[in-house]
Order: sequence, then C-alpha cells, then structure tokens
Amino acid sequence: MAVLTHIPCIGAIPADSGFVPLEASSDGAFRVGSDGIVSITATGDGKVEFIAFEDHALAYVKSALGYPAYYPVHPVALEKPVQAILMDLDGTSVRSEHFWVWIIELSIGSLLGDANFALEEADLPYVSGHSVSEHLEYGIRKYCPDKTVEEARRHYFEHTAREMMAIMNGRGRHNAFTPTPGLKAFLLEIKGMGLKVGLVTSGLYEKAWPEILSAFRTLEMGDPRDFYDAIVTAGFPLRPGQVGTLGELSPKPHPWLYAETCRVGLGIPFEQRNTVVGIEDSGAGVCAIRLAGFPTIGFAGGNVIESGTQALCAHFCETFDEVLAIIR
Repeated sequence: MAVLTHIPCIGAIPADSGFVPLEASSDGAFRVGSDGIVSITATGDGKVEFIAFEDHALAYVKSALGYPAYYPVHPVALEKPVQAILMDLDGTSVRSEHFWVWIIELSIGSLLGDANFALEEADLPYVSGHSVSEHLEYGIRKYCPDKTVEEARRHYFEHTAREMMAIMNGRGRHNAFTPTPGLKAFLLEIKGMGLKVGLVTSGLYEKAWPEILSAFRTLEMGDPRDFYDAIVTAGFPLRPGQVGTLGELSPKPHPWLYAETCRVGLGIPFEQRNTVVGIEDSGAGVCAIRLAGFPTIGFAGGNVIESGTQALCAHFCETFDEVLAIIR
C-alpha cells in the first residue's frame, strides 16, 4: 500500500485516501519543516487539517463563521467489552439528507426571489453534515454574496417550522424521514447486549426531534426518550428575545457533541473512551468522533469516502450487521 504520510495517534494515511498534503496550515500558524513539523495534511473536503510532529499531532478544525479551533489527536484502540454506542441521526439512523438539502434550497431561493432555485451536485458535500449556519454561509458565498447569514436563517426557520408542522400533522413532504434499513433490529440487539446508546446530531432540536419521533413511529418503538440513554442535539436556535445555545459554533467536525453525549449524557469518563464506539456516515461526523477520542466506524450511504475521511475510521461498514460483528 502506497502511503501518503503517517500521523501520530492515527497511523499511516494511504496515498489514495483523499487526504491532501499541504506545505502550511491554512491559518499560516504551522509550516512543514519548521518547529518539528513533519507533515500537514487536510481531509479531502478541507474541513480539518492535521499537523503532524514526530510523536503527536494536532487537528485544526476550520470554521465558516470565523471561529476555528485546534484539538489534540488522541490514540484510540477498540477495547471489549464495548459499553456504549454513539450514533449519528441524519444518514446513519434516519435517511433525511435530501429533505434538509431541499430546505437549504428553499432558503437560498427565498434570498434570490427564485422559487425554482436548485443547488448543483458539487454543492452537496458543503450543505450536509455541518451546522445550519455553515450550510447557509456556503450557499450565500456562492449564489448571493450580497445577502447575510442572518437573513438566510430567518428564511430557513420559516420553511423548517412550516414543513415540520405539516409532517407532525401527518402531511408534508412524502418520505422526508425514513429509518435506515436494519435500524430497529440493530437498536434492539445492542440494547439486549446491555450497551448504553447515545444519539448525536448537529441538527437543532426543532428539526431533529420530529425526525427521531417520526422514525420511532414508523418502527413502532414507542417514545425515543424511553429508549436512548442520551440524546444530544445542537440545541435551540438563537433568535431575538429567546435563549439559544452554542450549537451553531461547535457542531461536527468539532468534537463537543460526541464528548458531551458520552461524558455527561452517559456518564462514561474519558479514560474509558476506547470502550465507546461512534458510528457516522458523514465526513464531519467521522472527524467529530475521532477528535473526541472514540474508535470510529464509518457507515456507507453518506460522504465518508467522498470527503476523504475514511482513513480516520477504524472500520467502514455497509450494514448494521457488519457493525454488530465488530462490536460483539
């Protein structure tokens, strides 16, 4: 296997991984050959850059909103018995990306005054897997640079509120939220094994909760709050006169949502992180799990391969049965 580079605590990065070699970090703080830096590489989508020294590495998570951050890269190694599973919502548990891309299109269309506006195929990696504001920032930058994120957010939440109300009332877009094949059997199996289960999403509560509820209704599994041991979303949107959260600045690929779910929601200390497995179908989610310090299983159907993040996964699975074979 041809190797592009070696990143401490991650390992060998294959030449065909999609990782991109850089001479310097995009913020100019680090340069290859200076201060003990052996290599700098970015994920294929450019969202995360890894600065490799001889015996450790840093990850630079960029931000479309102007608040990037550096994180240490921790070593991980799956340890059994596994005691908890952390699962992504969109794409991994529920197939809903097309719906949320449609909401982004409606929002940008409202800014443009074009009800028929549609994103291009090349836009898709940048309008899924991250925060609402980052998705909108990308669309504005490309299609209507004279507009603001604040204007776009107003349209976004108007469209979201209308469509979610319709779905909760049994109307709305057909098949907006469909449980991933095999989800019910998988969830019941891992619960039967005595594992704790946490659900993690970068989506705001008002968009995430109808998804979860709709999926559990379809699966006839009752109230999701009675099943999951912890559910962590990006919280509530910050609007005039209302209390919001930090969810818009600390979403995937930042590690905080997964770290919060495990340490606070499930009560599992950092020292036991190798007994916790994260499952993600998006590049941003894979980075979030890995930077939180957990063994990562990439899940087919999303953009893990396209985003150039598969090299960060301990395993890559096509089905939940494959996941079970790994964690048993």
